[in-house]
Amino acid sequence: MSPDEGRADFAAHTDVSRETLQRFDIYYALLEKWNRRINLIGRKTMTTAWRRHFLDSAQLVSHIPADVGTIVDLGSGAGFPGLVMAILRHDLNFHLVDSDQRKCVFLREVARQTGVNVEIHANRIERLTDLAPDLIVARALAPIADLLVLSQHIAAADTRYLFLKGQDVDVELTKAAKCWIIEPQKTSSIVDPQGTILALNSARPISDEPNNEATDEDSEI
Repeated sequence: MSPDEGRADFAAHTDVSRETLQRFDIYYALLEKWNRRINLIGRKTMTTAWRRHFLDSAQLVSHIPADVGTIVDLGSGAGFPGLVMAILRHDLNFHLVDSDQRKCVFLREVARQTGVNVEIHANRIERLTDLAPDLIVARALAPIADLLVLSQHIAAADTRYLFLKGQDVDVELTKAAKCWIIEPQKTSSIVDPQGTILALNSARPISDEPNNEATDEDSEI
């Protein structure tokens, strides 16, 4: 699929306005430019970015609960999924988190040129404080158990989760259930036949130390 075909496919699936699509045109152009200098996405995926990255992230928007006001995107990287979601839902309060300073500079530039109001945190997840979001999202960051451990200190009692996961989602859920009481809901991805949109309506640690099992596959985040 060419970039033009991917753009048309994205527009058809999301039914966005011309103004919003123009914002994504700006985003795509900046992504292409900056990706030559810093590793934002795999260079071979640039031609499929409209579907593989933009549409993949955008599909989460229809799964946002109606009462959500504040969303935190963990490990936002090039803005997937958080910045894409923020462009589509500018009525919500988005916090994008990434420890890579260069990626945060890129995120700020995209936000500036597209006119999207987001708060960008150039910090490690475990150092964040005082967020208490209604919803936490993440894409291709870490196993489910690790994500829950990493975000436990900022999550409120009623915080919910939306994760884009791959073919190992059931393995990850089995491991997470050893330490967490979770209520998973799985929906098939419209982009990846092996992908899953995973919603957790709640996540409570079984014990006071849920990370005993969850850190067996620690990722550098």
